[in-house]
Amino acid sequence: MMFDLKGRVCVISGASSGLGAQMAEGFAAQGADVVITARRLERLEQVAEKIKSFGVKVLAVRCDVTDTASVEAAADAVIKEFGKVDILVNCAGSAKNAGVVDMTDEEWDFTIDTDLTSVFKVTRAFSKHMIEKKYGRIINIASMYGLVGNTAIDTVAYHASKGGVVNFTRAVAAELAKYNITCNAICPGYFATELTIDTLKTEQFTNYMKATVPLGRYGNEGELNSAAVFLGSDEASYVTGVILPVDGGYTAV
Repeated sequence: MMFDLKGRVCVISGASSGLGAQMAEGFAAQGADVVITARRLERLEQVAEKIKSFGVKVLAVRCDVTDTASVEAAADAVIKEFGKVDILVNCAGSAKNAGVVDMTDEEWDFTIDTDLTSVFKVTRAFSKHMIEKKYGRIINIASMYGLVGNTAIDTVAYHASKGGVVNFTRAVAAELAKYNITCNAICPGYFATELTIDTLKTEQFTNYMKATVPLGRYGNEGELNSAAVFLGSDEASYVTGVILPVDGGYTAV
């Protein structure tokens, strides 16, 4: 069977809800043991109960991806439990939305720390263990907004942070290839999550989406999973440094 992940250990940050939780289920469905991390341990435990139904091992670990000590402690917990990490998905993120003229230093720093610096910290902590095993799949969740601008909402720090994730991905792909570690990025389009639903459901934004997304709809729950599973699989062993939009065609026009 292609994309069989039995025996693999997959760590996903930002997995207490939204795309992170969905991808955790996607990896579990392919047989991977799953480690889910986020700040909200209660929510993680709820997600863990769903994942257990796939018959795999699940570990929920509280982790603040902006805090180095918290990230290192999470990595230690994973290695203590499983002895390795095969797949790492950097999905945690948040943002303060404002334009370049109105954005405060605090809003800028919050977004860059949460969406870019955190990816560096988590990758640093877990890739060390991948290097030891000479195997790894790193998947960074960027955004189509890391590839292009937009006219719907002013969110300059988010664009900057996700653009940083895109080129961080290329740099890590080149650096770690000699250890049999791949690093790729997925750039989601408009998916409804607890962070985006209020914006996406407005008439104004829905009309904007229909005018700019060739497929004419938002992404459905689970439609990111196949891309993540592919990039995390042995079948993707010759794929690295790739930036894959899953955006209904937004960046194609």
